[in-house]
Amino acid sequence: MALRCLERVLARLLRIAVAVLTAVHESLTSRRSGTSVRLPPITNPLLLLSGVQLARKIRRREVTSVEVVQAYIDRIQEVNPIINAVVKHRFSEALQEAAQVDKLLDDEKAEEQELEARLPFLGVPFTAKEAFALRGMPNSTGLVSRRDVVSERDACSVALLKRAGAIPLAVTNCSELCLWLESHNRLYGVTSNPYDTSRIPGGSSGGEGSILASGGSIIGIGSDVGGSIRLPAFFNGIFGHKPTSGVVSNEGQHPPCSGLQEDFLATGPMCRYAMDLLPVLRIMAGANADKLSLTSEVDLKKLRYFSVPHSGGSPMVSPVDKQLIQAQRKVAETLETDLGVRVQELHIPQFKCSTQIWGAFMASPGRDGKPARSFAELMGTEQQKVWPLWEMAKWVVRQSSHTFPAIGLAIVEMAQSSPPSQFIVQQKEQLQNQLENLLGTDGILLYPSYPHVAPKKNLPLLTPFNFSYAGIFNILGLPVTQCPLGLNQEGLPLGVQVVAGRFQDHLTLAVARHLEEAFGGWKEPGAPSALLLGRT
Repeated sequence: MALRCLERVLARLLRIAVAVLTAVHESLTSRRSGTSVRLPPITNPLLLLSGVQLARKIRRREVTSVEVVQAYIDRIQEVNPIINAVVKHRFSEALQEAAQVDKLLDDEKAEEQELEARLPFLGVPFTAKEAFALRGMPNSTGLVSRRDVVSERDACSVALLKRAGAIPLAVTNCSELCLWLESHNRLYGVTSNPYDTSRIPGGSSGGEGSILASGGSIIGIGSDVGGSIRLPAFFNGIFGHKPTSGVVSNEGQHPPCSGLQEDFLATGPMCRYAMDLLPVLRIMAGANADKLSLTSEVDLKKLRYFSVPHSGGSPMVSPVDKQLIQAQRKVAETLETDLGVRVQELHIPQFKCSTQIWGAFMASPGRDGKPARSFAELMGTEQQKVWPLWEMAKWVVRQSSHTFPAIGLAIVEMAQSSPPSQFIVQQKEQLQNQLENLLGTDGILLYPSYPHVAPKKNLPLLTPFNFSYAGIFNILGLPVTQCPLGLNQEGLPLGVQVVAGRFQDHLTLAVARHLEEAFGGWKEPGAPSALLLGRT
């Protein structure tokens, strides 16, 4: 009896392995038969201004909100057929709201400073990940069973940005239920990386990363439970910030958190320009903004700097590419030269357990003892449950409405129902204590975002745990800013994570501003490439 059970399990595992190889083979075949499509260059100078600069020009009547919104509409219509980042727009409504802004400004008697304090992003467009509720827009998170769900209200972060005067343009693609590296689902299809459309834009906020990097948006709202802001920011060469856990409300997202996941999920800004991160974060944090000392001046010369170039050789993840190690060392050298500081290179062995720590704590029951909802539960409905192994069989014969990564995650979860082992709990606590003591209130840590530049589509199936370079900081609750470092010889973005102690978000944001100046920040897709486009 036991032997027959073992045979059945092995047969199922074999079928899953065949399915993975089939998916990768299809990816390789499609790449041989197709080439990357180059995006048209940006021609409207309004698209090359930061959100802060646009808001200032609108307040001063140097440009109208209608002109700005129309410029972004034109750009989305130009690039979206290539990258498939925007899944639903509200262009007519946005133009009407922009016209109302222009009329308000014509009638407004308040001084510019008063207007800035009250409506800091008046008339500036933004986009949001489709997982966030935006009134009148879909909120499916890529689930076919939720294709008819339309939001009747705004998520908290969306509402706060609208209250600050910003105008929502569209919602963007994500991975199915927001837990995979590729922004691909059966409802909206596949989103591409604007620097090379044969590569992934990351996930799950990949639609945001792609449209921002393409010049089709200036401010984006993303969410991050395992690198879902930072990895798209890295792969698309923009800035993304995962705030200290618990500061920015996660209300109004699908899927809802369960277990301890609310402690690990973070909502944050994604922007092309570093100067926009702090004011957008201040708005999104609402009443909690005071916890982050965002108005404090930061003297970068008085901070302490550390660099960990790799995870320590974990067998669960790929080693970091030499070009990314070199880029991180260049950052350390730049900080030392510019600021007169010393960047200490460290080895922290507990990083080797990042994958196991993330998986164990994400599946942990909540403080009320209720278990976290399984991925299979989230994939199904009250009327129709999803059985992962049966769903995999359907996928093999192309009869499933779910993506392979979603089904695979549901299968993996079946073997991870036990609570975290004592060893994993100890490793997490040791890492937490070590980093909190190391960083304190004035420390900065440089750490790789991912072991490679943006991978080819479907290839993350072969290295599914590489996200844990980013995901570990969700479990630790630390603030992290993803910073672009120019383009490599293939024209693909390089980058690094900048980490600080809890509630020290203002430090990572200040370092991001400096690195933008040193390395050039966002580079338009198709721009001339260099290993590091920084000062020489």
